[in-house]
Amino acid sequence: MSSGAQLAATGAPFASAAGIEETCGHPDGVRATARIRATYNGRVTTLPQLRSDGPFHLRRMRTSGKAARVGIIGAMSAPLGGDRLALDITAEDRAELDVTTAAATLALRGPTTAPATYDVRLTAGEHARLRWLPQPLISAADSNLQQTYTVSLAATSRLLLREEQILGRANEKPGHLVSRIRVHRAGRPLLDQHTAYGDPAPGWDGPAVLDGHRAVGQLLVVDPELDVSRAPILLREATEDGCAVLAPLAGGPALLATAVAPTSSALRELLDEALRHALGE
Repeated sequence: MSSGAQLAATGAPFASAAGIEETCGHPDGVRATARIRATYNGRVTTLPQLRSDGPFHLRRMRTSGKAARVGIIGAMSAPLGGDRLALDITAEDRAELDVTTAAATLALRGPTTAPATYDVRLTAGEHARLRWLPQPLISAADSNLQQTYTVSLAATSRLLLREEQILGRANEKPGHLVSRIRVHRAGRPLLDQHTAYGDPAPGWDGPAVLDGHRAVGQLLVVDPELDVSRAPILLREATEDGCAVLAPLAGGPALLATAVAPTSSALRELLDEALRHALGE
């Protein structure tokens, strides 16, 4: 496992002091905020707020049990340079909400080299369950994207968050991708991780970080009933097919898997394996 991934798995800040610099976007860029709010009515989870905006078309999906499920469909090409996009997703007390995307998100340069911003804000109340399981984010050549996850959890809430990033399409260099994940549980910091890939970020493709791989991902599981007494697990030795590590986070009942792989399918396989280990299956 790369040293960068090992640092992330400890739950310690990963170059977090650098932060993600603010941007005013571009006058021609899209500005959009889609909102999802789930509530529990005593029998099932309902969706009193489902507000599509810009490239985000929100659709209720069929589900069983008391959970609600929402699919996000891309209504236009985004994010492009200069766009400022946000998703605001809330599962209120005792609600159970699953959110996914219909297809991969493709970051492109667009009409300007100004960075695009893509902010995902996740909030889960007491005894709520929130699952954020999007398709991969692809950083295409010459794109410039700053992505931020801001997660706020109650002490008894449960979270499953999967992040998959593909650096470049077939036979092309990636754009510049900066990502930050900030998680607070019961008002206290649980995880603050900052990563940067693609030029001009230094050393991102070296043996200490990706070692030539082009797919990288995280899987975060937070659950009050989770067994976090285990030591970190190296799921696979470093090979051409990638590797992953699963480790507990200090300050909470949480496990974080970090994986690198040569392809999207290999990355998904590693993260699925990490989830099975996390759930004791």
